Formats: sequence, structure tokens, C-alpha cells
Amino acid sequence: MNIALIGYGKMGKIIEQIALGRGHQVPLKIDLNNLDECTTDNLRTCDVAIEFTGPHSAFDNVMKGLKAGIPVVCGSTGWLEKYSEVTDFCQQADGSFLYASNFSIGVNIFFELNRVLAEMMANQNGYDVRMTEIHHTQKKDAPSGTAITLAEQILEKITRKTKWVNEASSDADALSIESIREDPAPGTHTIVYDSAVDSIEIRHTAHNRNGFATGAVLAAEFLNGKKGVYSMKDVLSIR
Repeated sequence: MNIALIGYGKMGKIIEQIALGRGHQVPLKIDLNNLDECTTDNLRTCDVAIEFTGPHSAFDNVMKGLKAGIPVVCGSTGWLEKYSEVTDFCQQADGSFLYASNFSIGVNIFFELNRVLAEMMANQNGYDVRMTEIHHTQKKDAPSGTAITLAEQILEKITRKTKWVNEASSDADALSIESIREDPAPGTHTIVYDSAVDSIEIRHTAHNRNGFATGAVLAAEFLNGKKGVYSMKDVLSIR
């Protein structure tokens, strides 16, 4: 495939290495120095676009790719208030779109463990639940998109929690997410259920960015030639 990389920072460069290693080409690479090259005509020369920029530019970039008629894989977080607008347009335009807050295979398995554990703990009122996420200091959003996904899974199952807050909190209704920024830290997410007699903890720790990049390329390979809106569950055949 010919892949357009929209966002050519640290993650984009690793995605390029993974893509080339899997036999793909990356003829279009967009960063802050060549934004004028992110045109419909240039995007149409590619089979798929992978978008990894940030919360302020992701929506416009995704829409540009969809309007160019190519599949778009998006890993930017912090823009999801416009997610339904993207998916509605994608379906109307008979396009292809896949968003994930985290493309790591391990993290997506972790999502499923989190969901199952939350369901098991739903009626265990003696346990309180809290979360911690640790990322590098260049991480632009807090909590991370991965942490928000985990939190929303917990809130869906544990109805005694009505909201998440990005701070340590004694509010019994709130799911506390503590965000820590330190270097080096590719990403660690921890969920702890505490009671008076014991604790249950699950954790995912990334050792580097390669897992995220590999997952993004797998998503692009999956999306190529398809129509519709997909997720990493579809890529990994998780039901």
C-alpha cells in the first residue's frame, strides 16, 4: 500500500519504519513544515491515511482524508466531541474510517480484561475503584485517551460511579483518574479495586512505542478495501 502519514513526529516516524518493514510505501508525510502539501489531490495518490497529530487538528485532517475518498485510520485523542460528525459523514460518503484511543494489541486485550473485571465487580459494593495513568511529559492530553476508554468501560458496568474526575477524589460517586507526567514513560495504565481486606489490580505497561505503531499499520492493512466504520475489535477479531 501507499500510506499517507498525517503527523510525522516520534510516533509517525516509528509508524513509517514499521510500514516499510511490512512492504508498504510512505510517499506522503505531513508535519508542521509542509501542511500545505496535505491536499485532496496528494491524499488521493495514497491507498490509506494514518492520522497521528493532536486534538486541535485531528478532526480537520480526518475529514480531509474522507473527502479525498481514501480510508482513514486515526489515533489522535482529545477530539471525540466531533466523532459522530466524522462517522456520519463517513457513512454518507461510503467511506472508511477507524479510530482507536490506543492501537496496541496488548492494550486492546487489556480493554477486554477491564470490561470483564468491571462487570464482575459491579455488585461488590465493598470495593472502591480508582485509576492511574503515567505518560511522558510531551503527552498533550490528560487523562489519556486510553484512560478515558478504560474509565467509560468501568462507568458502564459499575453504576455506583456516575462520573470520572482527573484528580484524586474522596467523592464516592466519582472514579478518580490520577495523571502523572514523567520521562521516560511510553505509557502505564493501572486500575485498582480496594476493600478493607484486600486489593485487586490490573496494569498494562508499554515498554516502547512499537506496539502502538504496529497496531496502527495493522489497522491500515485491515481497512484497505473496506467500507464503513471500524474499531480495533474488528482488526483483532475481538467479540
